[in-house]
Amino acid sequence: MSNTDGIEGLLDVMRRLRDPETGCPWDKDQTFATIAPYTIEESYEVADAIQRNDMRDLKEELGDLLFQVVFHARIAEEMGLFDFNDVAAGMSEKLIRRHPHVFGNAGDRTAEEQNAAWEVIKAEERKAKEKHGLLDDVPVGLPALTRAAKLTKRAARVGFDWPSTQEVLDKLDEETQELKVEIAKGDMRKSHEELGDILFVLANLARKLDVEPENALRMTNAKFIRRFETIEAELAKIGKTADQSDLAEMDALWNAAKRAEHQDS
Repeated sequence: MSNTDGIEGLLDVMRRLRDPETGCPWDKDQTFATIAPYTIEESYEVADAIQRNDMRDLKEELGDLLFQVVFHARIAEEMGLFDFNDVAAGMSEKLIRRHPHVFGNAGDRTAEEQNAAWEVIKAEERKAKEKHGLLDDVPVGLPALTRAAKLTKRAARVGFDWPSTQEVLDKLDEETQELKVEIAKGDMRKSHEELGDILFVLANLARKLDVEPENALRMTNAKFIRRFETIEAELAKIGKTADQSDLAEMDALWNAAKRAEHQDS
């Protein structure tokens, strides 16, 4: 039997799963690259549980995400690179270094002052890692909208930014017109590019409004599902399915669901 108590228990389970002789065939075959998609997926599962305010699911999903960290650390340990304790120690050292107002003598700070100091410290860390470009360490694997917001946030630090949201909205209008022109021409390649420009501007707008674009879109996805399920439920009451309806009928039901939500809010 394996120990299942706390982090040491989890590390023991992971060692057993990766044991060359008696471990699980699937777990033994995994690499950093094959596990990475699951790591990203588990992060989304955590965010989903938080959005649904499901604390039981959150506890489980956090465990799944922690397992991903343990999995990567175990692979690294087998390769003689580092182990889980190195990961934890490195995180502790980083947090202490980035919070001198808590662990050092930097004095009290407001949240805004700490955010500014955090960015300065991170810039120093990038320099120490020989990453000199301002955008060098914005992870490529981030969701595109999130990465766009982070890229523009970095650029804004050196003044490469629109002064206000109005300029962003004006740029959005400009890009939308450009997309309309390419669609009218039937140029799908340019339309693809212009649509990307619109999404990039929207990510900029989200940053200016202090909104996480992935969260905003996730909430809208949930709203769409909720309202479409209402359409299906109302159609079922009259013995119909969505494919037996038409746009006018479903649109009317959609608007009714929207009005009902507004009345309840």
